[in-house]
Amino acid sequence: MERRQRGVSAGLLLLLYQISQVGLQNIPSVTLGVLVLNIFLFLNPLRPLSEVCLSVNEAVHKKNWQRLLLSPFHHADDWHLYYNMISMLWKGIMLERKLKSIWFAYIIAVFSVLIGVVYMVLEVLLVIILDDPSYEMNCGVGFSGVLFALKVLNNHYNPGRVSSVFGLPISSKYACWVELLAIHFISPGTSFAGHLSGILVGLMYTMGPLKKIMRACAAGISFFTEPDRPRDYYSEYYGYYPDYQYRAPRSYFDYTGGLTEEEQLERAVLNSLNERDFGGGTHNHEQRPYGFWFPPENSEENMRRRRLRRFDR
Repeated sequence: MERRQRGVSAGLLLLLYQISQVGLQNIPSVTLGVLVLNIFLFLNPLRPLSEVCLSVNEAVHKKNWQRLLLSPFHHADDWHLYYNMISMLWKGIMLERKLKSIWFAYIIAVFSVLIGVVYMVLEVLLVIILDDPSYEMNCGVGFSGVLFALKVLNNHYNPGRVSSVFGLPISSKYACWVELLAIHFISPGTSFAGHLSGILVGLMYTMGPLKKIMRACAAGISFFTEPDRPRDYYSEYYGYYPDYQYRAPRSYFDYTGGLTEEEQLERAVLNSLNERDFGGGTHNHEQRPYGFWFPPENSEENMRRRRLRRFDR
């Protein structure tokens, strides 16, 4: 292990400031552990970058398979570390709370290695398709591949949201693809294959067999829990009442009758007009509709009806 010889790292200081603003108590344990590990290896790299970066030539031809484990957790400079860890901070907070710490740590471990494998497969395909052996020499480091995979997971578990990619509102469903292309054109030195491999692994988890394979491998380990089961606020109390039968929450269709928002509004207005007695007051045993209600102007007929209602009480 060698200590990094450099002056004050502005990116590192800014990263530490951002973490302090969030508060260590607000960062889940696995997310915090990943941040600490990356910062520690940035300050005290196990080996020089040229000896930890991942490439087809080094990992396959020279059999340096340990680079699959080392390359994701080393970064080229302080700003590389800053942008990756800020992204990890927010994605980790959202996903770890949903998936629980044990499963999230499992995902990080599997993704870190699998993304490296997919990256090398993509580089080999580029060599074959383009007939350019230089792609075997492309050597990459950094956590960004894992972050792209986590972005796919976050969009999967939080559908229908709008993400801002370089100031442009993009549907979260396509945000990772737009970000992939944008980063490649803005910063040509970044690893397009590395980022793409992260997206592919994320899709393998959300749409392919990877999640089932991971569950099957973890089936014999007792502390792994079902990550996708929604947590009910009252579920922890069900154990005290064995006769209580849990009812699944009603669907949105049950409440709306399949009507759109415009149709619901129109139906509410019509019901309100039908229930309202413009001759004065409301019908017996009827509730006045919610919202603003302006009583009709007083008249002799209205006064007579009010007097009669007093005797009916």
